[in-house]
Amino acid sequence: MRSSSDCKVVAAAARKKEKEAAAWPWSLWGFLLTGCLGGGGGGGKKKSGGKKVRPRGDGGGLRRLSFTDLTGAADQDLSVSLVGSNLHVFTVAELRDATRGFVSGNFLGEGGFGPVYKGLVGDGVKPGLRPQAIAVKLWDPEGAQGHKEWLAEVIFLGQLRHPNLVKLVGYCCEDENRLLVYEYMEHGSLENHLFKQIPAVLPWSTRLNIAVGAAKGLAFLHDAEKPVIYRDFKASNILLDSDYKAKLSDFGLAKDGPEGDDTHVSTRVMGTHGYAAPEYIMTGHLTAKSDVYSFGVVLLEILTGRRAVDKTRPNREQSLVEYARPCLRDPLRLIRIMDPALEGRYSPAAAREAAAVAYRCLSGSPKNRPDMSAVVDALEPLLVATDDVPLGPVVLFVAPDQEADAAAADDDDEDDKARRRQRRTRKDEQHRRRSRLRTSPKGSPRKPAVAAACRNEEFWVWHVPADHKA
Repeated sequence: MRSSSDCKVVAAAARKKEKEAAAWPWSLWGFLLTGCLGGGGGGGKKKSGGKKVRPRGDGGGLRRLSFTDLTGAADQDLSVSLVGSNLHVFTVAELRDATRGFVSGNFLGEGGFGPVYKGLVGDGVKPGLRPQAIAVKLWDPEGAQGHKEWLAEVIFLGQLRHPNLVKLVGYCCEDENRLLVYEYMEHGSLENHLFKQIPAVLPWSTRLNIAVGAAKGLAFLHDAEKPVIYRDFKASNILLDSDYKAKLSDFGLAKDGPEGDDTHVSTRVMGTHGYAAPEYIMTGHLTAKSDVYSFGVVLLEILTGRRAVDKTRPNREQSLVEYARPCLRDPLRLIRIMDPALEGRYSPAAAREAAAVAYRCLSGSPKNRPDMSAVVDALEPLLVATDDVPLGPVVLFVAPDQEADAAAADDDDEDDKARRRQRRTRKDEQHRRRSRLRTSPKGSPRKPAVAAACRNEEFWVWHVPADHKA
């Protein structure tokens, strides 16, 4: 195992000018490989052949070093790895000072890798590092993750830069200690806001922004020149900064995606129960569509305020996907599963569109799931349609003929979009009929009148509270 002096040598090399920077990747990645993993091969054979750069790739003109490159000890690949990742190499003493001795008052939480503490880096601790708040992840030897996950985190976050990926500031590899240093995310995880600890309710517009941000992060990984499969997408791995901007964290289980003619990556099944795609669980075949399924689960959590798996609920409701997915194409049932904490403060049109995206992402057939870039394109326009004004209770009536059609529709009917377009063309007629609806003294619509008026139509009837009427 290398000592802290080796880390200082690496850090010194990293600060050299760009004309000398070609030696830096060799020093850093060679150190990580031989010093922190004890050398060792075991990597798969490197495939040849180029790959076309996609629009959302990591760019920069230099080929990203992959996890396979390191574990395969391919010297020629190490020498052309990413130049200038700007990672800082810390000592245990420096991080102990930054966290005030890992005091319990700075404890932020704990995951499979180990506990996380808040810290503060002062001026002059590291050349080129401005004073800032940091989050320090400390490896627990008894935890579920170890050296390999630590190295994967350094490789992926050390090279990939995107507004929706958490920034890795640096790391520590000293004796048996393995620590990771990140930018501090002020509002913690999405999981805490949806399910625990945070008493304030996330508004609908904030939820949509988080969903779009997380989708952009995944799309960036999938569309990179060397694709990355996140493999552990879940609410607890989506962190929120001071503006509630979503950033993906914890790349310990990330894998390089298939390249060339390969359709998938065969790997040991890992991840979190309730989020993993069914085909990945059954076969160990990992693809980008596995991440798409996991995104659908998180989007469902955002819509419903329910956990992916909740053993405290009745048996039929414990699996969120099994319970909620059949409701996503039925507007009446969708209303019933929307998060009651929202108290009706959401755009019904945006909710229906988001539910349609979740439905497709959760398809049992990977080929029927959209790409994450398509998910971004579908969700982003909804941000302008958000409305957090309470509109009161909603009553939806669907004609019997429509209910029968929906029940008979195929699970992933390709003419869903055509039906939605048809409904939009009837929008003006619906508005005219709504204006003729008669209401009872209590303010609720009379079902016979509505049923007669909409044998083959669908109506959203909003009851606007008195204090919001014009």
